[in-house]
Amino acid sequence: QVQLVESGGGLVQAGGSLRLSCAASGGTFSSSAMGWFRQAPGKERDFVAAITWSGRSTYHADFMKGRFTISRDNAKNTVYLRMDSLKPEDTAVYYCAVTSRSRGSASASDYDFWGQGTQVTVSS
Repeated sequence: QVQLVESGGGLVQAGGSLRLSCAASGGTFSSSAMGWFRQAPGKERDFVAAITWSGRSTYHADFMKGRFTISRDNAKNTVYLRMDSLKPEDTAVYYCAVTSRSRGSASASDYDFWGQGTQVTVSS
């Protein structure tokens, strides 16, 4: 059974940084794209970033560019999301997901397995 476990969330002041991690187990992920999404209370789940299986190509939501960076370490089956210059509006539960596709996708429906999420709260 595929399992994704996120960590690294927490409370941070505006302008601060966090690095989220997502450890995958129970499957073979070296050929799978992975992504991060986020969901604020009362809002839909939004795409944040995705990375191809090789790690050579990444995709970021427009409003994340320059602040968030996705990366992965296939030797550790782990994907990361580095978040800098955090804003209160970044407050949300952040989820990682894996897809059987080799290329990333901004559509949540393209992902096959999801983690339980990690809370990120940015105070003003």
